[in-house]
Amino acid sequence: MRYLHTMVRVSDLDASLRFWCELLGLEEMRRMENEAGRFTLVFLAAPADRARSQAERSPEVELTFNWDPEVYDGGRNFGHLAYKVEDIYAACQRLMDGGVTINRPPRDGRMAFVRSPDGISIELLQEGEPQPPAEPWASMPNTGSW
Repeated sequence: MRYLHTMVRVSDLDASLRFWCELLGLEEMRRMENEAGRFTLVFLAAPADRARSQAERSPEVELTFNWDPEVYDGGRNFGHLAYKVEDIYAACQRLMDGGVTINRPPRDGRMAFVRSPDGISIELLQEGEPQPPAEPWASMPNTGSW
């Protein structure tokens, strides 16, 4: 058995790709459009996880965009997706500069949480040892839920 992907439904494909790719840093691996089923699938992977061959495909996030409008309710029972980042402060700053709320700031230099445009909780973890506490993160309060 091998883990393949996590699927999340998205309501706005352009806004979702901006968040997941431009701001979070994932890369689009492939895309499938199904006219009969009226949906688009976009598979994303973290740069360090990119597969060397189809047989070695790394775990991915599958964005499912249904062409007919739907309302998706997010639930905490889903949990979250987690990504290891090289510099948690730089990652959070890039997201914040892009208009993303940092729900749980990296006060400890190790962990932060944000949400995608569709409310999917994303955990960011500092690679290696935690960074020393630094402002504005050290005194930034939590916002909303994660």
